[in-house]
Amino acid sequence: MLLAGDIGGTKTVLALYNEKSEPTAPLDEQRYPSDQYDSLGQIVEEFLKGRAGQVRRASFGVAGPVVDGRASLPNLPWVIEEAQLKQRFDLEDVILLNDLEAIAQAVPVLPPEDLETVKEGRAVPQGNIAVIAPGTGLVEAFLTWDGGNYQAHSSEGGHADFAPIGGFQIGLLEYLLERFDHVSYERVCPGTGLPNIYAYIRDRGLAEDPAWLSEGLKNAEDPNVVIMNAAGGEQECRIATMTIEAFIAILAAEAGNMVLRNMATGGLYLGGGFPPRILPYLKQSVFSDRFISKGRLSRLPKNVPVRVILNAKAPLVGAACYGLQVAI
Repeated sequence: MLLAGDIGGTKTVLALYNEKSEPTAPLDEQRYPSDQYDSLGQIVEEFLKGRAGQVRRASFGVAGPVVDGRASLPNLPWVIEEAQLKQRFDLEDVILLNDLEAIAQAVPVLPPEDLETVKEGRAVPQGNIAVIAPGTGLVEAFLTWDGGNYQAHSSEGGHADFAPIGGFQIGLLEYLLERFDHVSYERVCPGTGLPNIYAYIRDRGLAEDPAWLSEGLKNAEDPNVVIMNAAGGEQECRIATMTIEAFIAILAAEAGNMVLRNMATGGLYLGGGFPPRILPYLKQSVFSDRFISKGRLSRLPKNVPVRVILNAKAPLVGAACYGLQVAI
């Protein structure tokens, strides 16, 4: 049997599969609060009680970079090592995947109901595919066709330099350079990006900052929810709407960049927790216009379809896909 997992700072989801299982249909699945455990090994041990000897392989998607079979999770005091897990649980093989690489692995097997098209296009059969996921951070990956299957490749492109477009974004970059040594797309595009954009608009006096919103943000566990609710609520709030629109424009531009970098004629997929929550904004022209606007090569992203991954379990599905392929 195969043990697959989605290992994140908030939750860890483990599931069991056999060689006949579909990646989307595990035999058993359990969710654990990650911060209540000292290690992944402790969770695996609890999950495998009574199943000694049944599991022979394991594959995990982890929320952090994987280097030489080892991963340090930025949002947990854990170090995960393939060799250590293999020895501790007497497994034939253990594979660690970056979490977005795991999401990318899932893309070819996700059913239509797990996807929402936000930009129409004509995907080239067996063309390269790009995946970008704004969540706690901004993670990127891509897939290439090897003649028989799609192979996923991880990336840390979210930490690349933020390239502003137009006066508003140039001002945003200058504002953030006063506060950070390096301004990457992670500073302006994922979950932490919304408060940064909001602060820039507020501090530069580009829109009024209403007292009710400012007070709500001070007491909020998740300021992103407050900003999104203010932008989409009955009470018109220009600063919140500007923040969301700027975020969408930056995300669209970087998504288009990924299409160019990876010749992603097979499509671009938006993963992570944010895109399903902002579907109405992604379907507006600001996203498609920025996505396409690439000067002399605008024709390339113009033909590329963009889809949002709705299935929150995509990292688990992808880890299972990889593990089942290895098992075969």
